[in-house]
Amino acid sequence: MRFSLFIHMERYDDSVSEQQHWDNLVELALLAEAGGFSTVWIGEHHSMEYTASPNPIPQLAYLAARTSTIRLGAGTIIAPFWNPIRTAGEVALLDVISGGRAELGVARGAYQFEFDRLAGGMPATDGGKAMNEIVATVNHLWDGDFAFDGEVYSFPTSTSVPKPVQKNPPVWVAARSPESHDFAVANGANVMVTPLMKGDEEVEDLVNKYETAIANHPEVEKRPDIMVLRHTYVHPEDEPDAWRIGAAGVNRFYRTFGAWFGNKKTPVNGFLDPTPEEVFADKPEFSLESLHRTAMIGTPAEIVERLRHYEALGVTEYSFWSDNSLDHAEKKRSLELFIEGVMPVFR
Repeated sequence: MRFSLFIHMERYDDSVSEQQHWDNLVELALLAEAGGFSTVWIGEHHSMEYTASPNPIPQLAYLAARTSTIRLGAGTIIAPFWNPIRTAGEVALLDVISGGRAELGVARGAYQFEFDRLAGGMPATDGGKAMNEIVATVNHLWDGDFAFDGEVYSFPTSTSVPKPVQKNPPVWVAARSPESHDFAVANGANVMVTPLMKGDEEVEDLVNKYETAIANHPEVEKRPDIMVLRHTYVHPEDEPDAWRIGAAGVNRFYRTFGAWFGNKKTPVNGFLDPTPEEVFADKPEFSLESLHRTAMIGTPAEIVERLRHYEALGVTEYSFWSDNSLDHAEKKRSLELFIEGVMPVFR
């Protein structure tokens, strides 16, 4: 099982500058490479400070120049805000810049807030059509001349310029439903899943959907990979109550997510206050105790035990999701403990 780092610049107020947040992100990415992580993933979000990332490609291109081994994943671009030709060309350019280390993750999008501003108000739930067409066309564009007439995108004969160093950079699909798993596998794409605040039974269910899709497509020669992305916080053995720090950070992240996802308030200069704790009082899955059980929070030994279960399920990549509203020092300590106390067990 490989390990990757999923990371954004994460601002909850203006007490830390954008430049410092970027420097912090770079420091954690370099630490991940030195520690043996396979990939660093950066996603796409717009006009929201708590995940400041309008385009992962330039961030990854910068990291390409600062690193030599870690792979560079756009994870994930929001399909309706792109098109296949732009996607193929930008990812291929990243692949050239990095010497063949680019990976592409594609998602339909989730925040209606973003669709109201970048897609003319189309329902966010309709983004799957664009995702499907990008996944179905990008490899053809990397291969050479290709024309397409789809429901969302249509273009005459075109190709990716430049061409990637890799024959085809790996493509990943953010999947949850049986249909999205089936689509990914049928198109030769890898699968990335996010259990969010659900427990390991959700991981088991998602892996079952992935395995069902594989069984339904014996014509697919190369078995796709499956990545599990989880909020991760590691604390020392001699601080048994420190899990509360991680759980509180993840709770604040989800309350902020809830405020943006609800799309009921107008943000001020890119900021929205987290949903008040009392609003979540009747949602036991957001309690600190519940998040301790569901998010990947614990000592190195506790984390190892759960990850061994994931490995036994057939998970091929575990992504350490560093977004959790905590400060840089806490994030760095957690990542260092993961590198020192968890990863050696799986080598």
